[in-house]
Amino acid sequence: NSLIMTAVACNHRLHTPMYFFLLNLALLDLGCISTTVPKAMANSLWDTNAISYAGCAAQVFLLVFFFSAEFYLLTVMSYDRYIAICKPLHYGTLLGSRACANMAAAAWGSGLIYSVLHTANTLSLPLCQGNILDQFFCEIPQILKLSCSNSYLREFRLLAVSTFLFWGCFVFIVLSYVQIFRAMLRIPSQQGQHKAFSMCLPHLVVVSLFLSSAIFACLKPTSISSPALDLVVAVLYSVVPPAMNPLIYSMRNQELKVAL
Repeated sequence: NSLIMTAVACNHRLHTPMYFFLLNLALLDLGCISTTVPKAMANSLWDTNAISYAGCAAQVFLLVFFFSAEFYLLTVMSYDRYIAICKPLHYGTLLGSRACANMAAAAWGSGLIYSVLHTANTLSLPLCQGNILDQFFCEIPQILKLSCSNSYLREFRLLAVSTFLFWGCFVFIVLSYVQIFRAMLRIPSQQGQHKAFSMCLPHLVVVSLFLSSAIFACLKPTSISSPALDLVVAVLYSVVPPAMNPLIYSMRNQELKVAL
């Protein structure tokens, strides 16, 4: 992630909307993986399981912030791909530097607002079941297991709003790719179709990886829940996407390879 940010920042050929959003994605991925893994490694090395209340609150806030901002950014990136494939002649007009900066700022700002609300609501819940979390970081579902049973209603309202926002972004991404695939089928040359597909494939893979891991973590049946499975699921959605995203974007991207 650091190499991608450095390459995009230092190479003037990569100062385009697509790579600007990729730089933001790499920064968010770096934040995601840095929120959980270093603390878990330190606890393992020092043979301890403890985390302070402030540290736990920081983990909850940062994780929600980075993950929600990343999902909003992936939605913006689908719009970027839609304009590049479906309206290439208007690409420079619709995605100028000011527009790109505003969309990136909207993704970061929306993630920040959502994180503040979610963290404040979660940490204000009274805990009746002790203070032991069966996870290697402070995860909201694990905190909710410790809360009093009559305090779930407040969190449920916020989760309902979250679901509405999630499906709004998801529908936008799906509609963007429906239009993209329709436009690709109208491209007369096979080489043009291959180029368009290569432009969209990394983003499509990243979105699929992000959504599949997040959906599985949220919709996992409680009947099969166990500490070992919860650990695997947590690693799947908190560690795998941030580690895989830079590889996915750099493996098929010749411009990025040259810049690196």
